[in-house]
Amino acid sequence: MTSTPAVSVVVPTLNRWPVLSRAALPAVLGQEDVDVELIVVDDGSRDGTEERLAALGDPRVRVIRHDEPRGVAVARNAGIAAARGEWVSFLDDDDLWSPLKLRAQLDALAAAAADYAYAAALFVDRAGTPLRLDPAPEPETVARALRGSDVVGGPSTVIVRTELARELGGFEPSLSVLADWDLWLRVAEVGRPAACREVLVAYHEHDDNMSAWAAPRVFAELDVLVARHALHGEVDGVRFTHWVAANQRRAGRRRAATRAYLRGAAGFRSPRLLMRGLAMPLGEGAMAIPGRLRSLRGERSEPPPLPEWLHAYRAGPVGRACA
Repeated sequence: MTSTPAVSVVVPTLNRWPVLSRAALPAVLGQEDVDVELIVVDDGSRDGTEERLAALGDPRVRVIRHDEPRGVAVARNAGIAAARGEWVSFLDDDDLWSPLKLRAQLDALAAAAADYAYAAALFVDRAGTPLRLDPAPEPETVARALRGSDVVGGPSTVIVRTELARELGGFEPSLSVLADWDLWLRVAEVGRPAACREVLVAYHEHDDNMSAWAAPRVFAELDVLVARHALHGEVDGVRFTHWVAANQRRAGRRRAATRAYLRGAAGFRSPRLLMRGLAMPLGEGAMAIPGRLRSLRGERSEPPPLPEWLHAYRAGPVGRACA
């Protein structure tokens, strides 16, 4: 690549070529009306990821290779350091983008004279079936809202000025699951935000998500986050606990989900979390009772609609493949 790209996209990966080739690669290389470079940080893969990327022969693709895994925060920081674009965006290897994601965000950044932007996202299962919507928060309130929960979402929604990301030190290496929330808090303190309210991102929700196997660590990471940003009394602990426990339930880890509910109940003094923790050992049938009661009262919720752009990825379990 000889010209300077407008956006550098950083994708960390580790032994996940089938996922990477069907999700992140076509998502980035299919972006329209924007010059991009794709920086894949191969964090110690042993499945031939580096060789397969080289075989693509696409000058937009650059590879940073770690001989041994160093963690996702370090991998993303390596991408930030190598970025040549004015803007840097992040994409997890199993997530998907609208082909207009970066163009829409660049336009929003220019219109608001902003330093970072985020977008609405849709959670989908392995087959691409929509599960729930994650709306984009209002720019005027996002800095305050971030002190309660990660309202911006995962890395795949965000684009930020490259120099700002570097000045802030990138992702905190001592964190993994909550490293993105930590960075968004720091970015929001000094940067001007812009929001894209249309759904431009799809998160794949499955039992191999990092948040699904890191439950014992995630509460410890929350303690670190609270201390680093003086969030005492501000974090929505009930919402956080539901997120942690839901990840464990999805992975079939009933005991881990029970422990998460009970830990959250004690830490955040929540009778509702306590009841969930006591019901969890009885199985998902018992956990579904409140939802069935809401349905009987006519409080039925419909799944969100599938964006038109997402249909193009539904050729396979994750999406279109790069050879």
